[in-house]
Amino acid sequence: MSRLFHSTRPGAWLAAGLVLTFLLLFLVLPVAWVFFSAFVNADGSLTLGHFSAFFNQPLMTEAFQNSLYVATLATIAAALIAVPLAYFTVRFEFRGALLIQTLGVLPLIMPPFVGAVAMQLIFGRSGTVNLLLEEHLGFTLPIMEGLNGVIFVEALHYFPFILLNLTLALRNIDGAMEEAALNLGCRGWRLFTRVIFPLAMPGFVAGASLVFVKVFDDLGTPLVLGTTNMLAPQAYLRITQVGIDDPLGYVTSVLMIVFSIAAMALSARVLKGKDYATTQKGGASIQRRKLSPMGSFAAYAWIGFVLLLTLSPHIGVLLLSFASVWSFAPLPDGYTLAHYGTVFHDAGGMMTNTLLYCGMAAGIDVVLGTTIAYLMLRTSLPARQWLDWLATAALAVPGLVLAIGYLRFFRGVEVPGTDVMLTSTWFIIMIAYAVRRLPYALRSCMAALQQVHISLEEAAESLGATKMRTIRRVMVPLMAGGILAGFVTSFITAAVELSATILLTSSQSQAPMSYGIYLYMQSIAGRGPGAALGVLAILVVAIGTYASHVIVERASNRLRQLPAEDEASGADASGASASGAAAPVGKTVPATA
Repeated sequence: MSRLFHSTRPGAWLAAGLVLTFLLLFLVLPVAWVFFSAFVNADGSLTLGHFSAFFNQPLMTEAFQNSLYVATLATIAAALIAVPLAYFTVRFEFRGALLIQTLGVLPLIMPPFVGAVAMQLIFGRSGTVNLLLEEHLGFTLPIMEGLNGVIFVEALHYFPFILLNLTLALRNIDGAMEEAALNLGCRGWRLFTRVIFPLAMPGFVAGASLVFVKVFDDLGTPLVLGTTNMLAPQAYLRITQVGIDDPLGYVTSVLMIVFSIAAMALSARVLKGKDYATTQKGGASIQRRKLSPMGSFAAYAWIGFVLLLTLSPHIGVLLLSFASVWSFAPLPDGYTLAHYGTVFHDAGGMMTNTLLYCGMAAGIDVVLGTTIAYLMLRTSLPARQWLDWLATAALAVPGLVLAIGYLRFFRGVEVPGTDVMLTSTWFIIMIAYAVRRLPYALRSCMAALQQVHISLEEAAESLGATKMRTIRRVMVPLMAGGILAGFVTSFITAAVELSATILLTSSQSQAPMSYGIYLYMQSIAGRGPGAALGVLAILVVAIGTYASHVIVERASNRLRQLPAEDEASGADASGASASGAAAPVGKTVPATA
């Protein structure tokens, strides 16, 4: 073991203390308060009566069953979309395979509740598809009726989680395994079900568990579609209509957390005790094969159908944003730019708020993610693994539950020096975004640091560079790619957050775009401006992504261009030596990475 790994400096203890304080204050204690509130009476005595009352109410038991039903079927539907798409593009030679995979991920940049209204106009009872079916074939399909609509929209939005994980898993399969199966006569469907798919099972299970958790916790889509007999809408309605002290709201929140954790635990259980490892380390993955003309036609037809289906929300939102009238017709009756004029006049501040909240939240996430990754991989602090576990636990906490925890835990807390309640400020919205997206940034920063050999850090320190100078001149440039990935992921996903936003936004002046879209979509007259704001939300995400690339690239260039000598005048010989050692490392490695 290296000397650096065993060292535990005072700065590491301070960093760990600050990270732990943040996680306790804004994640652990608010969620713990939600649990506590579900098990106590008004006089503070412990009780299980709230859970009995929950399951004795037909509406609540129906909501519980519906949430399980929707999450399960949406996961199955997402798998039916993602598995063939991943297998075809990895297993066979395709023109435009990269474009196909890129288009397949596009649904993630638009929140499902934005496309839900557009999906009603396309696939609803009086939508484009059913109007054409009834006119030409004499029947309609109940695609968007009740729970079916929620399942349909959620599956189309979240299937990229399975697509991304399964595509990576398929690419990592050792080609020798497939060749051995082929030599033994295993082909076609049998080859896929007995060899290829089982070896890719870790990627599939990881993606499917994420889809289940996301659908189970989603609030916006059921609300926009008018389906309130599910757990998340019921928790929201209980807290907003009955009050923050309503115990059934907390019981519902606890059940949401428990089932989110159970889904992740079950996914780990499925893979436990099984070996999916192969000896291939790149370059020997399963071979791409050519399809027959008939097979190519069938594959392209399926992929085209799937992509048209998954991009239909984007097409619908774009058409709706320009539509003057769209009702009981396959396409809008007229087009206008008035909706965009309304949005720029009334919701300009929402776009600024989105950039501010999401940018600050993503910045906090990469700082915390880098710090936790460094403490995990470069120090020997006792129990440092708990920092990783606590940060990752945010994945299992629905945004709605976290918001309820903030409203309960910080109730009565004022901003220092003012009479303003903390829960009525934009700061609490930004913190909720940061906590919810921290696991994404942490994984990116952890992966980036794992690729930086500790000898580079030791070399700089052995020549006299301080710890902070080593981090600034060596570690940050080498981790720039991972930091950027973490920032972009946190920014994009925070920009479409609604569950926490809808509870924590106390005034329209502090509302982000996701809240504005929800408000517009509540009325038929506002759906045009809501769609226009949805299109602008997608553009904001794209602009934010591009800006983050520019910022990080410029920062990396500045670090690479720093002179080899120490900038501070009067530096001693050891300082000069440290400068000479650290600068070349920061300059050369990123340029060739």
